[in-house]
Amino acid sequence: MEPQMKSSRGSVEEAKRGLLHTWRGYSCSVTPERLLLPWPVLQVALGSRHGVLLLEGGQVYSLGSLHCRGLQGHVTAPQLESALSGHRVAWVAAGSFHSGAVTEEGAVLMWGENGGGQCGVPGPGTVATPTQVGLRAAMLELACGGQHTLALSAQREVWSWGSSLCSGPPGPTSTHPGPGPAPPPPAWRPQRVEALAGRCVLQVACGSAHCLALVQDLPSHPVVDRCCRCDQLLYTMTDKEDHVIISDGHCCSLGEELAKGAEPPPSEPPPHTVSPPPVRSPSPQQPPGMAPGPTPSQAPSPGRSSPYPDPEAVQEYLKRLEDGTEQQQAAVWGGRLHGLLPLAGGHAPSLLSGSTLNSLVASCASAVGERVASTCEALSLRKMMNLYLPSGGATERVRRQAEAESAAAKKSCSTGDIHHEEAETLRRRLSLPGLLSQVSPRLLRKVVRPPRMRPLASSPLGGAVPEIQESFPTLQTEVWSWGAGQQGQLGHGDYLDRLQPLCIKSLSNKEVVRVAAGAQHSLAVTAQSQVFSWGSNSCGQLGHMEAPSTVPRLAKLSEGIRVWDASAGDKHTLLLADGDCIQPIIYYSGQQVALEVEEEEQQEEEGCAQEAEEEEEEKLKTGREGRGGGARGGGGGGGGYTQQPVLLPFCMNLRYVSSVFAGGGQCVALSDTNVMGFIAGLHELAAAERRFYCKLSHIKAQIVRPLLELDGLGTALGQVTLGLLQTVAGRFSLLCQLTGQHAASLTTNLRRRRDLSSLLILDHAPVFLDAYLQYCSAVGNFLVMGGFQALTKPSLDFFGKSPELLQRLSECSEENPAMADLLVALFYLPTQHLRDYSRLLLKLATCFEVSSPEYQRLQESCSCLEALSLQLQRSRKEAENTSHFWRSFPGKMTDSLRKPQRRLVCESSNKALTLLNAGRFSVNWFILFNDALVHAQFSTHHVFPLATLWVEPIPEENSNLCGLKVITPEETFTLLASSPVEKNKWLRSINQAVVLALGCGGAGPQEMTSSPPASRTASYTFYKEGRLKDAVYEGRWIGGKPDSRGVLKWPDGRLYTGTFKNGLEDGVGELMAPSKTSSNQSDYYQGEWREGRMHGQGCYKYSSGEVYQGSFVQQQRHGHGTLRSGKLNTSCPSVFIGQWQHDRKSGYGVFDDITKGEKYMGAWLDGQRHGAGVVVTQFGLYYEGAFKDNKMMGSGILVSEDDTTFQGEFSDDWTLSGKGVLTLANGDFLEGVFSGEWGSGLKVSGSYVKPHLLNLDKDKNRQPKLGQLCVSAEEKWCSVFQECWSQLGCEEMGRGHAPQAWENITLALSVGRQQPQQDSPESLSRSHSRTLDSLEVPQHHGPISMERYSDIRLYLIKACDTPLHPLGRLLEALVAVYRMTYVGVGANRRLLPQAVQEIHSYLGRIFQIVRFLFPELPAEGGAIPDPGAALQATPPPADSHAQSESPRPGRVVSSSALLLPVLLPRLYPPLFTLYALDKERQDTTYWECVLRLNKQADLALLHFLGVQQKFWPVSVSTVTAAEKQEVLSSTRDVCFASAVETLQQIRWAGIPPLTFCLTFALFWRCVVQHPVCVCVCVCVCVCVCSTTFTPSDKLQVIQLTFEEITQEVQALLQHDFLWSMDDLFPVFLYVVLRARIRNLGSEVSLIEDLMDPCVQHGEHGIMFTTLKACYYQIQHEKIT
Repeated sequence: MEPQMKSSRGSVEEAKRGLLHTWRGYSCSVTPERLLLPWPVLQVALGSRHGVLLLEGGQVYSLGSLHCRGLQGHVTAPQLESALSGHRVAWVAAGSFHSGAVTEEGAVLMWGENGGGQCGVPGPGTVATPTQVGLRAAMLELACGGQHTLALSAQREVWSWGSSLCSGPPGPTSTHPGPGPAPPPPAWRPQRVEALAGRCVLQVACGSAHCLALVQDLPSHPVVDRCCRCDQLLYTMTDKEDHVIISDGHCCSLGEELAKGAEPPPSEPPPHTVSPPPVRSPSPQQPPGMAPGPTPSQAPSPGRSSPYPDPEAVQEYLKRLEDGTEQQQAAVWGGRLHGLLPLAGGHAPSLLSGSTLNSLVASCASAVGERVASTCEALSLRKMMNLYLPSGGATERVRRQAEAESAAAKKSCSTGDIHHEEAETLRRRLSLPGLLSQVSPRLLRKVVRPPRMRPLASSPLGGAVPEIQESFPTLQTEVWSWGAGQQGQLGHGDYLDRLQPLCIKSLSNKEVVRVAAGAQHSLAVTAQSQVFSWGSNSCGQLGHMEAPSTVPRLAKLSEGIRVWDASAGDKHTLLLADGDCIQPIIYYSGQQVALEVEEEEQQEEEGCAQEAEEEEEEKLKTGREGRGGGARGGGGGGGGYTQQPVLLPFCMNLRYVSSVFAGGGQCVALSDTNVMGFIAGLHELAAAERRFYCKLSHIKAQIVRPLLELDGLGTALGQVTLGLLQTVAGRFSLLCQLTGQHAASLTTNLRRRRDLSSLLILDHAPVFLDAYLQYCSAVGNFLVMGGFQALTKPSLDFFGKSPELLQRLSECSEENPAMADLLVALFYLPTQHLRDYSRLLLKLATCFEVSSPEYQRLQESCSCLEALSLQLQRSRKEAENTSHFWRSFPGKMTDSLRKPQRRLVCESSNKALTLLNAGRFSVNWFILFNDALVHAQFSTHHVFPLATLWVEPIPEENSNLCGLKVITPEETFTLLASSPVEKNKWLRSINQAVVLALGCGGAGPQEMTSSPPASRTASYTFYKEGRLKDAVYEGRWIGGKPDSRGVLKWPDGRLYTGTFKNGLEDGVGELMAPSKTSSNQSDYYQGEWREGRMHGQGCYKYSSGEVYQGSFVQQQRHGHGTLRSGKLNTSCPSVFIGQWQHDRKSGYGVFDDITKGEKYMGAWLDGQRHGAGVVVTQFGLYYEGAFKDNKMMGSGILVSEDDTTFQGEFSDDWTLSGKGVLTLANGDFLEGVFSGEWGSGLKVSGSYVKPHLLNLDKDKNRQPKLGQLCVSAEEKWCSVFQECWSQLGCEEMGRGHAPQAWENITLALSVGRQQPQQDSPESLSRSHSRTLDSLEVPQHHGPISMERYSDIRLYLIKACDTPLHPLGRLLEALVAVYRMTYVGVGANRRLLPQAVQEIHSYLGRIFQIVRFLFPELPAEGGAIPDPGAALQATPPPADSHAQSESPRPGRVVSSSALLLPVLLPRLYPPLFTLYALDKERQDTTYWECVLRLNKQADLALLHFLGVQQKFWPVSVSTVTAAEKQEVLSSTRDVCFASAVETLQQIRWAGIPPLTFCLTFALFWRCVVQHPVCVCVCVCVCVCVCSTTFTPSDKLQVIQLTFEEITQEVQALLQHDFLWSMDDLFPVFLYVVLRARIRNLGSEVSLIEDLMDPCVQHGEHGIMFTTLKACYYQIQHEKIT
């Protein structure tokens, strides 16, 4: 979408972009010619005699010599490439005589001369029409040379085809069948340049026979130990006795062949063989006797495959080094020592850097280290290492060389400028056989140790500044070159050809952003707008006349000329630069083309290809003859040449040039016309950014870096100030980096799009704002700490007393300024650039309509930049005022109060603020900083952080004082102002400072006037004596006190995390405290707090392993709680659950001593058993009686497993002492005085009585009644119920107000919903959460009706199902204590009466709570009237003969009917286990009879039971058939089958069959493995199958059974029938027998004990009595 520009009026010219201008040469008479084209030109590519144009819309035009298309002569009018009309082209390129295009889809199409395969297709020597090249990857860019082509893929990989010299070493072929080296692939087939694999290539360029690649620098590379193609190990290690040999002999091919049609199968990896490159003839510049290939003396032996040099040759070379005979030669011919270093594979490379041996020796020396056994000092290794490692930067070179040579590519490094690389410790471990195995480890450690660097040298100015955003262009680049080097165009300091890319070290850290290649010279443009050139300089095309031209050198340009685009032709160079005005200017350097030569070239029509080859040969010949002094004579062509770049006079007429192109002898420029100042605004913005970056780079190079490298700087500044200076330098470097990236991005935008969509300052404005803000903050911190004053003397020593450089760079116009002022102005200079940003963006905004999105974006950016500029000005002023204040402040307090980030706001030195009630001679000085309020008195002071400071004005009408009340966490004081104006001033200043300190205020003055929030988050360290001394609190504050959530940490390691209220721990929180006994363990508490103490429910885990979970009061265990000591595998595992008072067991509780196998249930006092209690053991012993001092002492009853009973006096645990009666199981008893321990022998003095012999009827039942000496059920668990009453708001049971109780319930539920799960001591399950969401409070006032009764019952079910409700918490506690009491050792049959009484007690006490919540609910046994019954009680009409009846109650209210369905399912397992144990003997007898009687057939059993024959079924209905089955004498289990199935539901009906089967499978497994546990297993199985039934449910099943029997009998008799008990009982007895109900006695006893009293004498009571009679009848039935 095009931007919405303002409509032009009057004489404003039409918008035109991409205007094409072409010319030749640089003389004053040259006039550019404009070519008219239908669409704007986006890109131009020029070859030797032709050009290719890319227009908007993807159209491609060609001009010049188009012989490949059959056109003779020089075509001046651009011709449309119609063959590309079906493609949308995004990039074009032109070589000497061939062209290429890249489509938006990434396809490459080539056409033109194909003699060297440069078009990427096989076949004829000329490709007439664009033909697609077979590439597997999508391409982005293309570059064409003389007879080769480079392509840059979307993965930033380089592919090449054409001339083998520029396409790298030949790759492997997977079709080579025989042994030996594989033949090279054809030149036309694209190959990936493997030497650049893994690197991010940014740009490629091609010359006549050489290539350039701009590569992103990778300072650190991950360690790769396997080949990326063949997955073979790159390194192999052999551990010897005295050293380790690490070999990198793996060799893999450099090139990757592009197969036709399909890739080679994965199972067949390509062979890793490299054919030797052709040996080139020695060049004239080589030393005598040295050839590129290996000489016979240097050739490796056929059997040698080691990658290391021959030991004898290396030692011979090192010997010559000691004599100094080889140093000069090594310096002259560039270090061609590769003849000593054969590669794995048996051949030497054609060209290899001279530093290969250096890197290998250094790597070996560093790696072998301490592993070498013997010494050989005669090697003079120190002299050799000093030669090859002269500085710390060499270790980086060695590291990179070692990485480059580790793979098969054997990349080498060139010589050049490497002084900017930083030193790193060498980590690669190598062992050089035959050379370094004899070197002393001590000598190696001393020689290879990296030089010690000063701390300043590692400042962030080293160039390794991290990239800010991926969208920002990188400045950390390298330039790699390869191909022909006869003219030095590769830039490596020699004239050697190179088959593989090599990094030009002298351009490292130069921030190259663009490269260009001419026929035989190369160019590089840096981000600092400098141009480096190298190669052929025969016509002055390099822009300088310095020699040699084999290394990059700066082109000579006037000061202030900033080049941002460059292009190279055959013998000339074009430079696009910034001038004094907004319009760009063009510089020309190179050959001047004469007019007659130009006319002759235009007349050539035939023999173009042959002439081109001859011209190429002529160029090579001329280059060889003129190498080394190419700039001494004039260029060819009769024109002359430049000695330095000259300004083209006509460039101002071209308007705003966006890019320049050169090729052959042609020059092209693309320009735009200015439209409402938009194009001019873009150029001005880019030029300003480039100028600013150059300025910052000069400051960094000439000021900042030299200052950091001064000796003694740390002593002059101090460590703190030195660290601040390094921070300033780092921020400056980041800002400089960001500016350079922005300048590069703006330059790219000018060359390509020229719109607002790619302006980084708009898309990434926060990055720029943050960079400037951090830099200004760092400079301000350095200024506040007096850094510039301390830096004055070192600066004077370095710059001298006339620092003109500083004054010029800082743009200071004062005369004789102080050095400190110059430094301040210099370091604050970058902040002035924000105004330039704002001005230029505003200028661009005026080019758009006010309503357009572009205008809004630009306007918003301008506002942000302007606001930041004002903020930085205020920040600078604050820093300067603070610095001036510290110079006048007393020196003793300055050191303790002076901080880098602290800024002065105001102070009371003028007595404007005093302290209320201060002494007459006291001195109170208040200083307000941006982070604290300081109260200074004489030599002492106190600091109050602003984050925890509250200030309130004192009303003047009350006290007639202009006072301010200041509140801090530990102090509150009043300040008196001298006047109301001063009062308001201080109040406003403090509030604004607090707002800024909290980070909740804006940058503008209006935003800072708001009052600080009363609630805030801050950190504070308490300093006063007390519980919180030196503790650190971090969290929420309200009014100077910790409130809401926070973290409190004490110096001794205590840590509290939770909620606070009024400065104290209150709510839910966690405390972790170090143990006082063990240093490695801690105590941990999680639960409720009140007023700084543990109060409420919580869990405390002691370091000893004990865990207490229960109630706390005032930091002590108080109320109901559970204490678990140890574990099952420890020496003293035990569990106590019960009542606590003041951290001791006191009241009723249950103690389970797992070690002894005993369980105590009784009273406690001061942590000991005291009072009535019961003890049961795992061996079946039962004791109830008195306890004292934790012992059985006093009257008691002891019952053994075989029912032997002792009733008498006890003096200790299980120790009889005194009178008593011992009753045996057979009824005999022994009465007298007993002494001794039970089970260890007793001493008795008394009489033995056998009642059955003496016929003593009155003494038949001498067994004592149990339960008389234990704690009554109403006295148990009083603390549990008391906690529930407390939660309802009642201090005592039943004393409170119901409305307040409902409010407490609502509050508890709402708090439970809001609190996070991790903060709550009890966690909610998903079902509990759903129940809580559906819980609705019913109406709790008014009369109780049946509908309200149903609502109350439903509410109780839901309330008891969530632990957040007080009733739910009560029920959970009761279930826990009940299971704790009667599970395990407590599963004793003699505890059944107590267990039943305990349930009745639960029901009664819970019913009391329910009636408190619902006062209108009738008492126990009360009735709720039925509305239907009341209607029936109304008088009948007169004509009615119906008799009136009295109204009947609709519902009898009882605790059993209301609460037992909620309570019993949770208590059923332990309760039924006790019933099963108690009725084990009777149930066994009953079951034996059931099994025997069920062996009979139906009719026989009916006859045996005395059922009248008229009730015998004659036939029964079948399930599958409609007809009836006759009952025969052998028929079984068919009579009364429906009644039998109904009665069976009393035990397991409604339980899924799978659950039933699994339960009984578990039962039989337990029976087989543990026969003793049969009874317990039976109880568990029955409990699983019965827990869903209450006594009322079971009675309902019995009633349904009777109804089934009645229906079947009525159907048999075919008339109504009224049962008599004599007739009914035998039939029901038959049904009970056929039902085969296991543990029927337990079921009967449970129903009898827990049945609702209101149904005992009704119909259900009669039916239950019948079932009970059947049970007893079956036990005593005699079968004959």
